[in-house]
Amino acid sequence: MMKYMITAVLLVMVLTSASPVKVKSIHDFKIESIDGKTINLSKFKGKKLLIVNTASKCGYTPQYKALEELSQKYKGQLVVIGFPSDNFGGQEFQQNTEIKEFCQKNYGVTFPLTTRVDVKGENATPIFKYLCSKSENGVLDATINWNFNKFLVDENGKVIAHFNSKTLPDSPEILKFIAQN
Repeated sequence: MMKYMITAVLLVMVLTSASPVKVKSIHDFKIESIDGKTINLSKFKGKKLLIVNTASKCGYTPQYKALEELSQKYKGQLVVIGFPSDNFGGQEFQQNTEIKEFCQKNYGVTFPLTTRVDVKGENATPIFKYLCSKSENGVLDATINWNFNKFLVDENGKVIAHFNSKTLPDSPEILKFIAQN
């Protein structure tokens, strides 16, 4: 009997120590940039974040223009980050170099872009699992149904809103959050 109790205690200890560390804030994430460098979100503490799943060949792709304008207009208080994804209808280039070139040439994008990632499903990048799950982010559940969904995060790393593809980056619904101090 004692042998079984010791085994059970050891098993609990192993399982507990192997549990993943729970992310407490968006600032806990590090993501690979489109250039192969690291984007450490902790360096954006004190600024709002607008996180967008993007695609280069989508009907919503012209939103890149408004995203860049927001990025420039609110440079001191907002960071836009694009997450190129091919989860919807094969609308993203295969190579990161193609994505970067397309965004810069056609829309003058200067805000950070990540490497191409999945934003939904089993292979979703951890940051999107966090953004879409209330049990992870503590605020809201969200479903990404298409490209150019937007997540707004406050200066402290707390998710404050999710907007679908149809909500334009410079819409009053988004601007009211950005203008808040």
